[in-house]
Amino acid sequence: MANAIFSGLPTTVFEEMSGLARTLGAINLGQGFPDDPGPEAVRAKAADAVLNGYNQYPPMAGLPELRQAVAAHYDGAQDLDLDWASEVTITSGATEALAASFLALIEPGDEVVVFQPFYDAYLPLIRRAGGVPRLVRLEPPHWRFTRAMLEAAFTPRTRLIVLNNPMNPTGVVLPDEDLALLAEFCVAHDAVAVCDEVWEQVVFSGAQHRPLIAFPAMRERTVKIGSAGKMFGLTGWKVGYLCAAPGLTHSLARAHQFLTFTTPPNLQTAVAWGLANAGDWFRDMPRALEASRDRLAEGLRREGFTVLPSQGTYFLSIDLTASGIAEADRAFCLRAVKEAGVAAIPVSAFYETDPVTSIVRLCFSKADATLDEGVRRLARARDLSRVSAQS
Repeated sequence: MANAIFSGLPTTVFEEMSGLARTLGAINLGQGFPDDPGPEAVRAKAADAVLNGYNQYPPMAGLPELRQAVAAHYDGAQDLDLDWASEVTITSGATEALAASFLALIEPGDEVVVFQPFYDAYLPLIRRAGGVPRLVRLEPPHWRFTRAMLEAAFTPRTRLIVLNNPMNPTGVVLPDEDLALLAEFCVAHDAVAVCDEVWEQVVFSGAQHRPLIAFPAMRERTVKIGSAGKMFGLTGWKVGYLCAAPGLTHSLARAHQFLTFTTPPNLQTAVAWGLANAGDWFRDMPRALEASRDRLAEGLRREGFTVLPSQGTYFLSIDLTASGIAEADRAFCLRAVKEAGVAAIPVSAFYETDPVTSIVRLCFSKADATLDEGVRRLARARDLSRVSAQS
């Protein structure tokens, strides 16, 4: 018999909109993947590893050279002192890392604080592990939480909090004061923080990502999740990292071994090489994405859209109401893809309760011509929406 937690779930909004884009030949500014194929040298290393490397089961926790490279990367980039042998586990993408974290750390009935809007995998995985989500509703344009909001969410049954920083879909990079406040609550309630930090390298000028694990008293109570797919713009590779203190890592690895067990060794070899030989990649990659963000934002503003700030990720958002569009986000996105030939994502899909329905997320990790044409088609969708509202 199918499990009710999963069998009753709808198709994700990403698959729905991308499927419509494929069927209708629309421009896809919805799902978050870049047009660029990713760094050629890293891809060449993966190809060579398939032909000339080891293609049998690698160690369950990951190739030692990749675990060492991950620890060295975070030492240099974020001043974290991780022991590769006892604190780093390689997973088949960040979503598997999330699943391992929830299955390892949640006991039935434990409460888990989650900020909405959220990545759509969080709640099904938390519930599958027996957890009870406690939702904190964030709102545009700043998407910030307050002490009062945390006081309402945390209870004596709080076991975990889930933090996505930089945040998808909002593009927010949390400031130190917000992170310090969250750390205070984690310590006071003896809660573990599962930190989805897959966008940590995709941060733009004026913003700085700081990992929650680096805050006082958080070293032993934080699971840090990273993604080579986001770091190198190779989203289909599904190579992720779990970083945590040895006591947590022991439990995480036990869960990981019964999920995917391991990850393709050629991709692990290539990511290890990429981290060790990144050169200027982690400087130039976000600069190029920032230029794409600015191009899309400026084009949208010229067409009369109100654009919300984006400090990181591949995404920026438009405010439909402030742009003179009366239609709700999902209805507008369906009109845009079906009638104007451009796919976008309604931010209401990232909420379970009391959704914000006036914000649409767009992906800017695309070629200039794609962004320009996307702007033109979104303007057409707006015009069609206004005509429909008047008829």
